[in-house]
Amino acid sequence: MTVSELEQEREPRQQGLGPAGWLRWGWRTLTSMKTALILLFLFALASIPGSLLPQRGVEPDKVALIYQNEPGLAEWYDRFQLFDVFSSTWFAAIYLLLFTSLIGCIIPRTATYLRELRRKPPAAPRNLSRLPHHAAFDGDLTVEEAARRLRKLRFRVRAGDGWVAAEKGYLRETGNLLFHIALLGLLVAVGIGSVYGYRGNVLVVEGDGFANTVAAYDRYLPGPQVNAESLEPFSFELSDFQATYQVGGDNSGQELDYSAHLKVTDAPGAPVRDYELKVNEPLQINGTQTYLIGHGYAPIFRVTDGKGQVAFEGPVPCLIEDKPTLTSGCVVKVPDAQPSQLGFLLRFLPTSQPLQGGGHVSSFPGAVVPEVQVLGAFSGDLGLRSGRPQSVYELAPPEIMDKLHPLVMGEAAGAPLAVGKSLELPGGAGKLEFTGVKEWITLQIAYDPGRLPALLSAATATIAIVFSLIIRRRRVWVRVKDGTAEVGGLTRTEGSAAGFAEEFDDIVKQLAGDKDVR
Repeated sequence: MTVSELEQEREPRQQGLGPAGWLRWGWRTLTSMKTALILLFLFALASIPGSLLPQRGVEPDKVALIYQNEPGLAEWYDRFQLFDVFSSTWFAAIYLLLFTSLIGCIIPRTATYLRELRRKPPAAPRNLSRLPHHAAFDGDLTVEEAARRLRKLRFRVRAGDGWVAAEKGYLRETGNLLFHIALLGLLVAVGIGSVYGYRGNVLVVEGDGFANTVAAYDRYLPGPQVNAESLEPFSFELSDFQATYQVGGDNSGQELDYSAHLKVTDAPGAPVRDYELKVNEPLQINGTQTYLIGHGYAPIFRVTDGKGQVAFEGPVPCLIEDKPTLTSGCVVKVPDAQPSQLGFLLRFLPTSQPLQGGGHVSSFPGAVVPEVQVLGAFSGDLGLRSGRPQSVYELAPPEIMDKLHPLVMGEAAGAPLAVGKSLELPGGAGKLEFTGVKEWITLQIAYDPGRLPALLSAATATIAIVFSLIIRRRRVWVRVKDGTAEVGGLTRTEGSAAGFAEEFDDIVKQLAGDKDVR
């Protein structure tokens, strides 16, 4: 063998980590404090889209409006689950990783903390004058008396031959550990609410009611452990809705306040009670909360078909197109009309005002001069009996719209319809009447058993972080020899030496009494 071959044979061969080694590395990386902080930041960052974009579980009407105005963008939002951020797979992944990382951080920190609690203060150094804080005085102070006075100042004390060691500030580590436990408790509370809670959305028109059953919801999101029997059996009727707006000035039309007047029945057979539902003042019944989310208009229409029969009559909730003026788009579908089904695309103007160049707009969100513009009237098969689901805010899918026969379009419909006015359809196809105006409200009904634990965990985390920031870990030593007492001090918290100087002076005064300190 050559010399180079012998040298290569002597060199140690590098071995791979192997599956077990990679698992250990992955666990240590995941449970490190750096990873926990990164995940906590990602958890907060991931919540931002849920605040900026409307969520299906809270504002389904606004989600529908985005699909109507920008369908391409809405599809991309939906691909990344941005309309359901808090139930998305990527948000759940961050949640579970943070949960695991916190557990991995807490367990070793708890063991270290318990060992610290049992450990006595270290013995006094030989030369106390080298410590950052030092003082000396003459007197007859004994080790026992020094220990007694330090205990009186709530120090943990250890005495030896001619010296006393004292330490306090353990609440700093307690606060640090409690903060991490509270964060873990917060995640657990969120998980409990997701598993054992439910939430749903419903739109209610004035004069209509709601019973807390699964079938009554427009959108219902139960936890895995929730069934139909889990729902609280309450009901209510929306007797009236009132909204007030700013009149005049730069902020004319700005919404000031709105409230819904309900007649509530807490349980079957219970007496009816009145309740005024306001924003951020939910109706609470045995842990189930009903929140007022939004409102809009539901004009009342009567449609007479070509045979002279009333084929439809009632309020139609309209989708808000312009929030400042509450200009809304309405869709009326009349599948029972004869001899052909009828459909209408309408625009509701709460306070209609003509424009100089023609046309009408709404100048105020309140229903001062309510009128309805007929954008289009159609006859034909609306596809409602095909079995395919359709949006109530869309007359028909594009492939069906192409087959409908337009009866009236745009300007051919004439001036907007005021309350009590009607539009005769050509060819004796029927008649559309605008008979009145009601308002609708959207509600979110939620039961979250983790709400109170989450609140307690958040409060605990806040208090704990305050403790860990304001409390200093510090040590004091005293050496007594030949009638001279020497005192040294050291803070274990970085950046708190200046704050400890004043406390150290007070400790020395307590030990020295009336003796001169040098």
